[in-house]
Amino acid sequence: MSGFAVQPGDALVVIDPQVDFCPGGALAVTDGDAVMAPIAALSAAFATVVVTQDWHPAGHSSFASSHAGAAPFSTMTMAYGEQVLWPDHCIRGAAGAGFHPAVMPAVDRARLILRKGINTAVDSYSAFFENDKVTRTGLAGALRDLGVRRCVFVGLAYDFCVAWSALDAVREGFGAVVLKDHARAIGMPVSDGRTTVDVAEAEFAAAGVVLG
Repeated sequence: MSGFAVQPGDALVVIDPQVDFCPGGALAVTDGDAVMAPIAALSAAFATVVVTQDWHPAGHSSFASSHAGAAPFSTMTMAYGEQVLWPDHCIRGAAGAGFHPAVMPAVDRARLILRKGINTAVDSYSAFFENDKVTRTGLAGALRDLGVRRCVFVGLAYDFCVAWSALDAVREGFGAVVLKDHARAIGMPVSDGRTTVDVAEAEFAAAGVVLG
């Protein structure tokens, strides 16, 4: 977190700190649990904390199991673009959709808990938009009403939901910082020999997202 300091008008946006994204979960991110207690401690420095929660209905279109013969982590072209097909995860009301116990102090301080991925037909990585990049979650308006000028992102996964959220924050006129040591990545390979981490960080540089 070198060089980062909390400023007036900052919001801590904790992305999907859920059991299914931690080791032992249905869509585990390596060492995902290691950031939970540090996020909880960090949250005490922020006047505004927002937490997002993946909250999928069973049979969601982003699940590989919803498409005959499809393998998890393969991709499919949906009406809104290319979609990674995931293992079934964060099904609303299930234990795996719950928050990791170590992050609960941050959840308890949250001004807003935003549930996403609730539309069966469209996934939602970003805290601001569904994956069609048109349908809003309402977060931008809520943050403006709270006087937020900059969003500080932590959580899971660095190269998907954290990255899409940070990029959309800039799109919505907010400053955006990603605290990499308070996030963990999936790191999927992409066709040109890079990984999804490389892609995300190139997009951060182009958009003006700051790595803290």
